Amino acid sequence: MPYIDVPTTGGLTKAHYLVSGHGPGLVLVHGTGATAQDNWGPLMAELSDRYTIVAPDLQGSGATRDPGGPLAVTDMVAVVLAAARDAGLDRFHLVGHSLGAVVATAAAALHPEAVTSLTAHAGWVRTDPHMAFQFDLWRQLAGTDPDGLARLILLTALGKDTLRAWDEETFAQAAAGFAELITGAVDGFVRQTATDTDVDLTALLPHITAPTLLLSSADDRLVPPHHQLDLAERIPHARLLRVPGGHALPGEHPELLTAKVAEHLAQVDSARTGRLSESAQGD
Repeated sequence: MPYIDVPTTGGLTKAHYLVSGHGPGLVLVHGTGATAQDNWGPLMAELSDRYTIVAPDLQGSGATRDPGGPLAVTDMVAVVLAAARDAGLDRFHLVGHSLGAVVATAAAALHPEAVTSLTAHAGWVRTDPHMAFQFDLWRQLAGTDPDGLARLILLTALGKDTLRAWDEETFAQAAAGFAELITGAVDGFVRQTATDTDVDLTALLPHITAPTLLLSSADDRLVPPHHQLDLAERIPHARLLRVPGGHALPGEHPELLTAKVAEHLAQVDSARTGRLSESAQGD
């Protein structure tokens, strides 16, 4: 369980990250209220035979410890870059989900020299009034009714097919587990949700140079698909791919997410290898 000390706006953050596998670098960034293991366990298990995978816990999540206070996206970017470099990765593919998609997108814009490719699921450019209203409700319920919050998020994060397939016991067990997760990390959840509310990547997006895949879940009610369309129109040469399911794709359809990520990485690696070969022949 590696840790790295990272200077951030509020002071020193002791960032925890997971690392596994071998090969080209692949860095994974989790979403609000989750941990690296929560969002990325299946993908890490599937791709660690092809990539050196690094997955940090952002401030407010998991075993990472920071001074508290507001969380800036740029400070989260600092944790992602520090974890990657501490694991020996100077250049890497970057994948993010939800808040992690925002952080990964910002990292690709601020550090284009380090990012081989970007894959972002359920990202957005700027928080609109609908999302701000939603995040404010989350913050209120986190401290007063975590069980109610868990139920609300489940009902809005899952796709319609999953909602139809679950029985009462499955709903109850999932809600209880999620409520326990929230209760154990209320402060971090509230702080990350405040970061969600303040997102504005408008000025950064034109600076992204990495090949970019934007994954948009058809049933996403937390960050609806028009937000990913907005990203696609603003990021140079980005590719938008609609997939089935809801916002909770890493948990709902991990095999689908893994397949689309792996396909994008393989395409980028193949094209990059071809360019390097042509360059060597030219020399």
